[in-house]
Amino acid sequence: MGPIDFPQFDPVILHLGPLAIRWYALAYVVGLLAGWRYCMWLTEKPPHLVSARQIDDFLVWATLGVILGGRLGFVLFYQPGHYLANPLDILKVWNGGMSFHGGLAGVSLGMVIFARRNGIPLLGFTDLIAAAAPAGLCLGRIANFINGELWGRPTDGSWGVIFRHVDDLPRHPSQLYEATLEGLVLFAILTALVLGRARALTRPGLTTGVFLGGYGLARIAVEFFREPDSYIGLLSFGTSWGQWLSLPLVAGGAYLVWRALRRPAMHGT
Repeated sequence: MGPIDFPQFDPVILHLGPLAIRWYALAYVVGLLAGWRYCMWLTEKPPHLVSARQIDDFLVWATLGVILGGRLGFVLFYQPGHYLANPLDILKVWNGGMSFHGGLAGVSLGMVIFARRNGIPLLGFTDLIAAAAPAGLCLGRIANFINGELWGRPTDGSWGVIFRHVDDLPRHPSQLYEATLEGLVLFAILTALVLGRARALTRPGLTTGVFLGGYGLARIAVEFFREPDSYIGLLSFGTSWGQWLSLPLVAGGAYLVWRALRRPAMHGT
């Protein structure tokens, strides 16, 4: 079995007059809605620090945080020079250009403000959101693959995919690696911690820490197989900008896990 040609998916699912519904937009919508429903269900689990109504109210905040943070993160982290010279291009989200790290920053800021305004324990709140986040990440990476973007580095492996719009070289389907590690595997780990004997939600910060550290490690690992952005390239020691942005997540996640495990579990019914 040799490398396969990348299927020429149409990034647009259907046209409704002037409106085009794209796979990438659908991934965001389904990911947000699925995460919302999962978080609503988790509010029924001890220690009951957040109500279902509060999760319901936060959906709009999460949507704005993901979209605005993701877009501004891409502008600031990846191509500030281009957007400084062409500020109107910031609005052209249909041309692509979203950053996970920016989206995380946007949602995190929203959670801090929302928690303070509603008297919610911050880490108890972030734990619920973190438990659901990998589902959206998985869908987003699958949408990256459908769009034929963020392809991998050349490979001799039989599992390589030839992205003809790039070149004729078999490449790692790194989008699917990320969907698996950042999405399916991380979701399985968090679900086991939250619903299993560890009862991670009773240790505020533990689920958040595992999510941050797990995502950071997965992203750092997959970046070795992902083609670096052409406008940045590789940095010192053959590393990528995505890896450097992920290092603080690993450090912050490790601290939160250490902090949570040092404290006794909360009791709830």
